[in-house]
Amino acid sequence: MTRVVLHDAALADGTSDSLRTGISLAIEDGQISRIRPNDAADTTDAEVVDAGGATIVPAMVDCHSHLTMPGGSHWIARGDDPPGVLRQVARDNAKRLAQAGVLWSRDVGAPMHDGVPLSVGVREELKGKPGAPYIRVAGTWIGKTGYPAMWVTVDGPKLKDAALAQLDLGTDLVKLYMDAPGGVKDSPFEVAHVRAAVQAVHARGARVAAHSGYLAGAQVAAEAGVDSIEHGMELDDDICATMKRNGVTLVSTLSVFASWETFARTTTIERFTAPEGRARIAKRKDGAYASIAAAKRAGVAIATGSDFGGGSVRAGHLAWEVELLVDAGLEPCDALASATRNGGALYGVEHAGHLDEGQPADLVLVHGDPSSDPRALWRVWAVYQRGVRVA
Repeated sequence: MTRVVLHDAALADGTSDSLRTGISLAIEDGQISRIRPNDAADTTDAEVVDAGGATIVPAMVDCHSHLTMPGGSHWIARGDDPPGVLRQVARDNAKRLAQAGVLWSRDVGAPMHDGVPLSVGVREELKGKPGAPYIRVAGTWIGKTGYPAMWVTVDGPKLKDAALAQLDLGTDLVKLYMDAPGGVKDSPFEVAHVRAAVQAVHARGARVAAHSGYLAGAQVAAEAGVDSIEHGMELDDDICATMKRNGVTLVSTLSVFASWETFARTTTIERFTAPEGRARIAKRKDGAYASIAAAKRAGVAIATGSDFGGGSVRAGHLAWEVELLVDAGLEPCDALASATRNGGALYGVEHAGHLDEGQPADLVLVHGDPSSDPRALWRVWAVYQRGVRVA
């Protein structure tokens, strides 16, 4: 039996706004065996780690990630890089996630190669490897006819078949793109077609994620009962009430806008640097922040993702998203919950994002108090995966 005791730490798990201090957490054979005050800790035959001044938090869950893509200001073009290059990008991104305390990655879109999403092979390659995150993949994007060849594109009556075809390729979930091509703000699919796809996917024990940048697509997705609306850049109170009623989670990606704002100074790309481009980004950002407020009012579950790779953000920057959720009006403990237990619930693994006795010891030690200061999540000191220190 291998025993490790993290001694004299604080603990924050997203269930309370008060920090527990003077805590010793014992790990035995990869599981959390005891969480006790220091004076009740059993250190017999254990490796004792002095965790004084550190805070234990659950390993984090990035609910919106794209492992096979690098991000940055040219993120769209990078999707056309050779498959071997993108697979190496995924390996590098996986390391960055673990080092940042993110041990759960929900990959919601990857290019195809030889008819199979690259993310499926990445998941299989990294499965069970120490220091690699646990991965669930959605395969490639399913959008309306008119989107690029990289995607699967269909019209509404074929949506269910396209969704099931992704599962047949070995994906864990399905990603629908609820924005129409060409910048059109109407929903690309009807409620009946989306609902049929959702029901068919649910019948196979899988879940449906729906990208939504505009109001109309979000309304259809919510009414059809998808499992999550990704981004949710335009949500109103009525849509959020429907999301709450149908158990739809909002996955925030606010750091995308913060990233684009930095590009106004660090790139020469006109859509980021020109006044009209900056104004357009500011307007979309305001809409996304208003959506968080509407979701909060309605009691919608909020999980979070960085959108690294498939967006401009880089892997391992989920802490940025937690910071921005606090800026958007969430309490720090609720923002932490969005990146841990709420994300775990959407991911679909009971213990993901939790710190409970008898569960796998997937946890992170950070410097500071994330229950009052989300910036503490940037200051990762140690990462344990199933009880083994991996970073």
